[in-house]
Amino acid sequence: MESLKNFIIKYRGAIIGIIIAILVLCTKIYELILAIVLLFIGAIVGNYVQQNKYDVKEKLKNFIDRL
Repeated sequence: MESLKNFIIKYRGAIIGIIIAILVLCTKIYELILAIVLLFIGAIVGNYVQQNKYDVKEKLKNFIDRL
């Protein structure tokens, strides 16, 4: 019984993570989480392109020329 208690104490974070992952999968919240993550990635990319217009334009031009 003591070894089980030590196992639970040692891997408490992993066990909580597994329980949360199971709840997310069962409730299909992962679709919402994925949508939010994609929104943030889109915002970050859009901001980068806006701040570095000329660099992005040159990189795209070079990429298209290679094709």
